[in-house]
Amino acid sequence: MSTDGLFDIDPPAGDDDAGAGDAPAPGAPLAVRMRPRSLDEVVGQRELLRSGAPLRRLLEGGAPASVLLHGPPGTGKTTLARLMAGAGGGGRRFVALSALSAGVKELRAVIDEARVRRDRSGTPTVLFIDEVHRFSKTQQDALLGAVEDRVVLLVAATTENPSFSVVSPLLSRSLVLGLQSLEPDDVRELLRRAVASERGLGGAVTLAEDGEDALVRLSAGDARRALTALEAAADGVVADGGDTVDLEAVERAVTEVAVRYDRAGDQHYDVISAFIKSIRGSDPDAAMHYLARMIVAGEDPRFIARRLMIHASEDIGLADPTALPAATAAAQVVQLVGMPEARLALAQVTLHLATAPKSNSVITAIDAAMSDVRSGAVGAVPAHLRDGHYAGAQKLGNAVGYRYPHDDPDGVLTQQYPPDDLVGRDYYEPGTHGAERTLAERVPKLRRAVRGR
Repeated sequence: MSTDGLFDIDPPAGDDDAGAGDAPAPGAPLAVRMRPRSLDEVVGQRELLRSGAPLRRLLEGGAPASVLLHGPPGTGKTTLARLMAGAGGGGRRFVALSALSAGVKELRAVIDEARVRRDRSGTPTVLFIDEVHRFSKTQQDALLGAVEDRVVLLVAATTENPSFSVVSPLLSRSLVLGLQSLEPDDVRELLRRAVASERGLGGAVTLAEDGEDALVRLSAGDARRALTALEAAADGVVADGGDTVDLEAVERAVTEVAVRYDRAGDQHYDVISAFIKSIRGSDPDAAMHYLARMIVAGEDPRFIARRLMIHASEDIGLADPTALPAATAAAQVVQLVGMPEARLALAQVTLHLATAPKSNSVITAIDAAMSDVRSGAVGAVPAHLRDGHYAGAQKLGNAVGYRYPHDDPDGVLTQQYPPDDLVGRDYYEPGTHGAERTLAERVPKLRRAVRGR
């Protein structure tokens, strides 16, 4: 079945500006109207667009290659894909699919149509797939043959780390390029261009310095977010009969910054990693920032509480014996009270752990012991420590000769506890911070008493 034109979002090959497509309708969002139509209009990504860089050569009509663009939202992935479609004087057909809605059936239909066009007229097809990380392995595998044979020139975009979200065969067949969030000056340039351009606001409003600063800050390097916020603020100003977008206008239009955080993506892991490392590094302020990011983004508070309980033993342990009970108590608050009030308990224990003395002796001790066990260093339980509560146990020597520590005035007496092969093996090495400083003095004395040295 022919699908000619079914997936087109741009005019057929041969029309002027095939890569950029028809001019957006006047009622289209400002971010769409201001999308760059030529390489000269692109801002940011200086390293990728420098003279001689692979992406620059592709956009200037160099040898075609499939590309995987990854980076935060609003950094130009769709724009660059469209410009690639028009590279080398145009003539390429541009087809866009979203991995959120397209399946294998739609994908194969586009590939079949691209093959027919190539064989009949030599017209190449640029296939842009947005959010490619949401394609299953089967869907991604369906692209391999078409990319290998250059039936399509694939431009795939993802906000995730492609090493984790894209299959290896597709990665190896593509030029993988990472885009960075826009710099503040780049966002300023876009805002000023949008205010002045006839494609944008056409000078209907002016942008005050404090309004511009607010928009730059709210954008967090996302061009689309900056232009969307500008449009909302400008609409509000014009509706009120004004002509200046200032800080007050921006604050009226934008109530809260959308947090760049995908609970199912790598931001989830990056932010929790930064959170734990900030606590481990004893920086309570950074820890508060990352905690706030997770809370505002709607992260499951039980997940945060679990990580805090783990951290209390892993990085603090006996340097502050109250750390684990505090983390456990916060988890109970999350369970019994819920959000938003539970944020207070999470914040309290985060500050507790961040400012506590640190020690990794707990994890070092258990990991060293488990390593020995896995390597076969187990040995028989000494006979005097075995269970002696059943008939015939004493005939086997079980519990015979066991010395009860409480019979000694000090509560500690000489006796072998580990298997023969592990006598003298030390696992726990107390640190010298916090409460563990006392243990660092006590443990060697205990070992001497127990081992009879």
